[in-house]
Formats: sequence, C-alpha cells, structure tokens
Amino acid sequence: MLFAERGFKKVTVREICRTSRANVAAVNYHFGDKAGLYREVVQAAIKTMKETNELGQRAGEGSSPEEQIRAFVRIFVSRLTGSGPGAWIHKLMAREMEEPSEALDLILKQVVQPRLDYLSRVAAAIMGLPVGDPRVLRAVASLHGQCLIFAKQVPPSMAKAWGPVAKDVDAIADHVAEFSLGGMRAIARQAQPA
Repeated sequence: MLFAERGFKKVTVREICRTSRANVAAVNYHFGDKAGLYREVVQAAIKTMKETNELGQRAGEGSSPEEQIRAFVRIFVSRLTGSGPGAWIHKLMAREMEEPSEALDLILKQVVQPRLDYLSRVAAAIMGLPVGDPRVLRAVASLHGQCLIFAKQVPPSMAKAWGPVAKDVDAIADHVAEFSLGGMRAIARQAQPA
C-alpha cells in the first residue's frame, strides 16, 4: 500500500494507477481525486480498527478488570502484528501521526478516543480512581504506547539485541498486560490514603 509506505503527499495518482494496473482516469472517475481515494482507504482502515476495538472489548466481557486488560491487549497486539489483509493499517496510522492529514480527526474520533475511553474505564476500576484522573490517563497512555511500540517492526539493530523476544506475539501481549497491571496496582497503592 503506497499511502502506508510513503504517505499521502509523497504518492502520485500515476504511481497508484501503475501499481494497481488501472487507467489514470480511474481515480478521478471513482473517487473524484487522490484525496477521495485516500478517504476511502482511511475509511477501510477505520472499519478494521473498530473491529479490533470491538473484539478486544468482547473478549473481556463479564471478566474482572484485570482480565479485560489482558484480553484487550492480546487481541490488540495480535491484530497489530498480524500479517493478514489489514497489516498495512498500522503503517498507515503511523504515517498519519507523523504527517497528519484531514483524516486524522476522523481516526481520533471514531477509533482512538473510544479505545482510550474503554481502557480508561477498566484501568480506573483496577486503580480505584476516577476515570478522568491523570494517573489513570497516564497508565492507559503507557499501556497503549507499549502495544504500539512492540507491534512496530523492530529495526534490525534492535532485533539482534532482543533476539526471539521481539517475535513472540503471545509473550509480548502477556508482558505488556502484566507490566501495565503491575504499574496500575503500584500507582493505586500510592494513591490510597495512609
């Protein structure tokens, strides 16, 4: 996916058509212009990311808050690191964060904010703090960030240092969940009055 590899601005309609073996006029005919095509690509990404959020939440339904975190992280990390048809989405989102387009607000509103809201409710329950407490929000940002960092392709220099640890998706998901839960519990103990 050219947009995921190089970003919206650095890809031309001509390259898109050459790669997909389509007539240059096809983009304008079907999407209006390159921006219209990009909006469709982002909508497809949003659909898949919403599915990830929903799967992660459903996997933990009826469980303790700790199990909800574990279930969500397992689903999230496995989908981020997967090699299926949606594997390009993580690259596209990383590109969108580096070089935001008008689509970023849509992504934040429809995918990222609902994910963070859910995780904040669960983390608040674990920590015994209000959902909007800055300590809860920082814990969720840390959890989310770890998932994203481990899901990124590990650079060759780090892969050599980390070895097989960087490739074991189940172990990564377990680590992120347990590390985050340990941090949440430690913060919760500090928050309790003496």
